[in-house]
Amino acid sequence: MSLLPIRTHGDPVLSTPTQEIKNIDGRIAALAQSMLETMYAAPGVGLAANQIGVSQRIFVYDDGNGPGVVINPQIIEKSGEYHFEEGCLSVPGHSWEIMRPDKVHLIGFDLDGNELDIEADQYLGRIFQHETDHLDGFLLIDRLDPPELQQKVKKMLRKQHIEIDSASKESQRNIFGK
Repeated sequence: MSLLPIRTHGDPVLSTPTQEIKNIDGRIAALAQSMLETMYAAPGVGLAANQIGVSQRIFVYDDGNGPGVVINPQIIEKSGEYHFEEGCLSVPGHSWEIMRPDKVHLIGFDLDGNELDIEADQYLGRIFQHETDHLDGFLLIDRLDPPELQQKVKKMLRKQHIEIDSASKESQRNIFGK
């Protein structure tokens, strides 16, 4: 298998809902294996297919209890509130406190085509919500309150602009030998 490049904020694939998988076969199993390797190398606890540029409805995860794969996931119930500092491999170097439901009921399929029916709370529930959001075309910054979103995104863009300017000045020095 191979490590795959992770798409970052601004890539249109991240804001496009993914397509359901019609046939669970060896190609999907190989994709899941590469996604797990990429997730562990990043390092992360979850990875959705569109984060590696594949517009299919599958995510992988590991909450510390071993790896899991969910194909065509749907969250059919949510309840409670849970605040937690959350980051994302597609928005590297940033994290924010996000309020999400505490408990979720997720359904989908495993790599053998068996139905999954999982009730999860807190950390695992958050992973399921985060990865399902990706598959629906949302990033964690879409879950920030509007005023906080504006402030954080502006800060992130300023930081990226400074890094681009610094890299550009460095390359100019290298080009001109100054």
